[in-house]
Amino acid sequence: MNIKVLGGGCRNCENLLAAVKEAVAEKGIEAEIEYITDMAKIMEYGIMSTPALMVDNKVVSMGRVLKAKEVMKLL
Repeated sequence: MNIKVLGGGCRNCENLLAAVKEAVAEKGIEAEIEYITDMAKIMEYGIMSTPALMVDNKVVSMGRVLKAKEVMKLL
């Protein structure tokens, strides 16, 4: 599984990254987690609102800081 957290490096983006790491650990799944802060790269994915979350190259959340339990539902 490939998970991408996309954002500009703000506190909200960092919080989403932490929630993703917590959810992956709690579920016990093997996943590659990427944190992308390059705005040009983020725009290539069509993201207009950060933080955003992608799972296996599909955007599953945009513009929201999810809690670990919410992330688990998306994995």
